Amino acid sequence: MIKQKNIMQLKQSLFTFFTLSLLLMSCQKSAIGPAANSTATEQMAGNSMKQSLASTQTFNEGFESASKTAYAAADVTFDSGSWNLNDALVGTSTSDSKTGSHSIRIRNTGTLSMNFDVSTGASTVTMSYAVYGADGSSAFQLWVSSNGGSSYTQVGTTTVTASSTTLSTATFTVNQSGSLRFQLRKTTGGTNRINIDNFIINSFDSGSGGTGGSTADNTNLLLGNPSGATNSIVNPDNYLMDQTYFTESYNRDQGKPNWVSWYVGGTSLGAIDRSDDFRADTNLPSGWYEVSNTSYTGSGFDRGHNCPSADRTSTTAANQATFLMDNMMPQAPRNNEQTWANLEAYGRTLVTAGNEIYVVMGSYGSGGTGSNGSATTIDGGHVVVPSNIWKVIVVIPNGNNDLSRITSATRVIAVNTPNINTISIDWTQYITTVKDIENATGYTLLSNLPASVRTALETKKDAGTSM
Repeated sequence: MIKQKNIMQLKQSLFTFFTLSLLLMSCQKSAIGPAANSTATEQMAGNSMKQSLASTQTFNEGFESASKTAYAAADVTFDSGSWNLNDALVGTSTSDSKTGSHSIRIRNTGTLSMNFDVSTGASTVTMSYAVYGADGSSAFQLWVSSNGGSSYTQVGTTTVTASSTTLSTATFTVNQSGSLRFQLRKTTGGTNRINIDNFIINSFDSGSGGTGGSTADNTNLLLGNPSGATNSIVNPDNYLMDQTYFTESYNRDQGKPNWVSWYVGGTSLGAIDRSDDFRADTNLPSGWYEVSNTSYTGSGFDRGHNCPSADRTSTTAANQATFLMDNMMPQAPRNNEQTWANLEAYGRTLVTAGNEIYVVMGSYGSGGTGSNGSATTIDGGHVVVPSNIWKVIVVIPNGNNDLSRITSATRVIAVNTPNINTISIDWTQYITTVKDIENATGYTLLSNLPASVRTALETKKDAGTSM
């Protein structure tokens, strides 16, 4: 991760981003044409509104611009603003894990606190963390204040443990609007020290999705909750997780999602490079097995994305979210790298051609065939290899009031493939119906649509497209 050294560079980047966004919107009208049944003025207004919903990086604080050599509490002004370091200092030694030359070093139950608010709210907060030198493990939490620091509440319920001297990334899902400030609290480990670096706040994204039955435009669960998943730990094999950039039903005992649901529009796609930072999700409930970046090693199966990396290229945080291991399933290499890659790319061409798509994807069954032959589980039985992988894509022209614009004439692409390594690379060979997928999984897809519309769409079989 590249550190930002100068706040003026950040301001210039943001200015450039918004300027280019406006230019692109003016160019897109002639390139992709207006949405059906809308005037040019309405289309421009719709694009402008959806552009404003995109999550952007508020700042990336690398702690490079100031120094503090003692642990005693004091305020320090970095590029992003004033921070209070209590039982913490700015580490610069060879034993400090860091990107660049500085990172924060915290001991005991020290804190790293913002003395300022960000008015953008926050979708996610990410940071790099590691153990200092030869010290033992320590844990920390993130807390948020919406009243100028008068009181704080913990972000989620997760306590992150640092146990390695190699920098790892912790992602905290906030999904909160308004003026916020954050405080990192070291909670365990005594005099063991930890390093914190690359503190990133990504703005609140009102179009990024949510865990409820929201019918607002661009929300991940616009089409419905297929399995009635809930975020209760008493329901571990149908556990609802809002990952900001996608929403999923996670299956603890299978180590993979049952299904993942997300939205792709013009603001979802940008120029961010693939992050490739496969990692365990430390936000899983306490005691749950965390599938790791090495869990698939030697298995003959790919770490197959449900929500693809290339569907989330608007910001670094959006792309990194797709590399959480609970967005993965064991997928036969040919299935993943060719058949599904072609289908995913086709979905994005629909978006660049002037549409927005709502996608729900999942897997079911047990037993697939990868490059090493057949298997029913990997990772010592912690991860089930599915027999089938499916996806449903609902396609509508750019516009507003999305749910009401889905009719019995709307295009729906339903695909169901065997999870084998001898699969055809032509995904159109595996086109099916929504009803067939529902029968195979027991789910109710498109449940937020009026019954008459859902019934009509369930039995439509798409004509596909040439490869």
